[in-house]
Amino acid sequence: MSALRSIAIDARHRARRWDAIVLGSGVPALVAAARIGLHGHRVLVVGEEAAAKLAAPLREPFLLAGAQNGGALEATLRELKLPLIDRRRFQPDALAYQVVGPELRLDVGGLAHGADELVAWGLAKPEEARALVDALAQAGELERQHLLASPVVRSGGLRALARGAAPAPATAPRGARGLPPEVANAPAALGRVFAAQVRALAGHASGGPSGEACARVLGDAQAGGACVEPGSPGLLDVLRRRVESLYGELRSVRGAAFELVNANGLPGLALRESGEVWLGKALVVAVSPSALAAAIAADAASRAGGRADDASAAAPIARALGARAPGAARRLVLHYRAPAAGLPEGMGARVVLLTRPDAKDPQDGVASLAVHAPGPRAERVDLVVRTLPAADETPADAAARVEAALRELMPFAAAGLERVRTELPRWDDDEWLEELPAGGTWPAEAELRVSSRPPVYRLDRPALAGLGLEGDLVLGWRSGDAIAADLA
Repeated sequence: MSALRSIAIDARHRARRWDAIVLGSGVPALVAAARIGLHGHRVLVVGEEAAAKLAAPLREPFLLAGAQNGGALEATLRELKLPLIDRRRFQPDALAYQVVGPELRLDVGGLAHGADELVAWGLAKPEEARALVDALAQAGELERQHLLASPVVRSGGLRALARGAAPAPATAPRGARGLPPEVANAPAALGRVFAAQVRALAGHASGGPSGEACARVLGDAQAGGACVEPGSPGLLDVLRRRVESLYGELRSVRGAAFELVNANGLPGLALRESGEVWLGKALVVAVSPSALAAAIAADAASRAGGRADDASAAAPIARALGARAPGAARRLVLHYRAPAAGLPEGMGARVVLLTRPDAKDPQDGVASLAVHAPGPRAERVDLVVRTLPAADETPADAAARVEAALRELMPFAAAGLERVRTELPRWDDDEWLEELPAGGTWPAEAELRVSSRPPVYRLDRPALAGLGLEGDLVLGWRSGDAIAADLA
């Protein structure tokens, strides 16, 4: 593998070994690490120092999707053998989120009144609304069954791959898959509302997820979401504690001050500052390969006195790690604080904002807003906004658009709205969105293995990007089991 320079371990090197090294500390990385460890293997999770220092709300998913009715979050937490006290931290919330735009504040979640909401905002007539909500819920349930029964990943060289996957049902779930006709052919105003939700929930840089993926994310939202009590550990904290307490170690590195190496057939990292070499029987790349390659190349160039943005140096690493041209796009993440008393009455903890309702592309200008209270009686709250800059705007333009929308949404909090500046990770960030593989997204299975000698794997998030958080969870789960089977 050309991205890994071969080195010989001798007395000059301080080498440490694990069964698996996982690059990344986001949701899919931690789930994969926990599953590998659950099978008896020692795991090292390598994250970026800047990611470890981020405020907790900045790393939490916008919506805890699949937290009820046997969804992926509920199933994953159970399969990770988390104590009941940890699983109970994620309490059902009838309201998944609100979709807010000019003259629109649509509550999504709670099947009992989903149709009423569509009618109340003039998006559908009563009979049409009831049929649409029922069809979407059924489509989402069908995709849930297929998702939890699917191996999700494939790799020709893996031994006993099937042992790591959920057993296939005796009879495959029946029914027409994809978006129901009522949704796929919805009028323009309602179609824009659906497209905005898909943009906020799915993790794709361009193009669109499959109809099956859209059916799952939209259908699951009809059942509501989940929440944790203010001040309680979130999903990332729960997963980190599980890995560190039982299965291995979590270590942080500054920036990308390391080189990917092959030491006598073992893949790993050679740290430039300390001279240590961390090796595993397997290396798992659980971050955007484009972002990782660019960061490694930029760090090496900077140390050599060259250009820190030399794309030509990153290209071979990116290709070897399975990146797709033209690279990755980064979702813009903005952190604000505002007075809790200034939040509008009736505003939910999660909001999908239509900041450019007249855009030609209905997915342009969509932002997700999550409200995090540090405690039950907090006077100020954290606001985390995510948006993907449109093709015709710079990140600065997108930030200005988002802030203008926030001030309009919360006029009584605008005077106390404070932007919190923070250092963002360069590569260890689930906000990096790779291009979708042509014809290879869900329900197609994702390729897992990148290289056999040395054994390198990639968690192919783009292949399940349309499923949002549930895609990350199941990708980590199935990939971890498959890698553990290969290690055995």
